[in-house]
Amino acid sequence: MHSFSKYIEGLSQNFVPVISSEFSNKEYIAIDLSKNSAVLENIDVSSSQAFEECIHQYLLVNKAKVAYGGYHEVRGIYSRSMHFNQQDPMTERSIHLGLDIWCNAATAVIAPLNGKVHSFKNNNNFGDYGPTIILEHTIGGVSFYTLYGHLSVTSIHAIKIGQEFDRGAIIGNLGDSSVNGDYAPHLHFQIIKDMQGNFGDYPGVSNKMDMPYYIENCPDPNLLLKI
Repeated sequence: MHSFSKYIEGLSQNFVPVISSEFSNKEYIAIDLSKNSAVLENIDVSSSQAFEECIHQYLLVNKAKVAYGGYHEVRGIYSRSMHFNQQDPMTERSIHLGLDIWCNAATAVIAPLNGKVHSFKNNNNFGDYGPTIILEHTIGGVSFYTLYGHLSVTSIHAIKIGQEFDRGAIIGNLGDSSVNGDYAPHLHFQIIKDMQGNFGDYPGVSNKMDMPYYIENCPDPNLLLKI
């Protein structure tokens, strides 16, 4: 394991919520949304309504409230959007770099650690993050960032750069498909070591060629969350 990954893993001992703390980790269920996943069999993922119903049924069948997963998952869903460069197999971006947490729109998103607002932006391309907040954290002399994508538009209306949030504070709410890039409601949560000059945005999906860099720069968010 890379040293930054070990650092992130050492920041928590137990489950750390990043959405409403009304859900215990016993109410979470892992979900596979990779290419050829049985969950997406016969589902038209180009339809956010069909996708949302698929997630809803998965939670019902599994008697769960929240579905999670997707780190380093190779997905087919991005092929519906030219935002992900579909022309070349080596540069096609289909490998997911964050952890997705699927639950209802308007669910509160909370800070997993003390931090301050680095940047925010409405990334409103089709298939993109929609409203996005990035927090900066400095713990034990190490600075890094966490990204929260697919939020509601109101989440970025009153927020300010440099605004501080304590661990557990509400930073926003999940958006619906009309504002979140046309997806079933969910949070894209990503840990980033180096923002590379990005502001209010950072790649959440990689191609094969760039994965060695992103493995180091964006460790598994569940090392921190411990779902």
